[in-house]
Amino acid sequence: MKFIVLLCLIISVTTFSQGSGKGAVPKIIYKYKKYQKFDFEDLVIEGETGSPGDLSINPRLQRKFKNKLPYRKNFNAEIRKSLERIR
Repeated sequence: MKFIVLLCLIISVTTFSQGSGKGAVPKIIYKYKKYQKFDFEDLVIEGETGSPGDLSINPRLQRKFKNKLPYRKNFNAEIRKSLERIR
């Protein structure tokens, strides 16, 4: 039984290795242009230009949110504490 499995393994390996020789697909290498110049002056576009009045945009109401932080006029105490920590 081991001999048959070994024989099948050897046959399959040899058949797959033969397929990668002459019949293999060649590797395709793409080469792109490094620089291309576009001439937009010769470009002619036919058609009608629409007026900007054709578009209508509705203004959206902007919501005002309350500041969740308490309002303080000065932060002198906190500034002094931070300076003391630096020293």
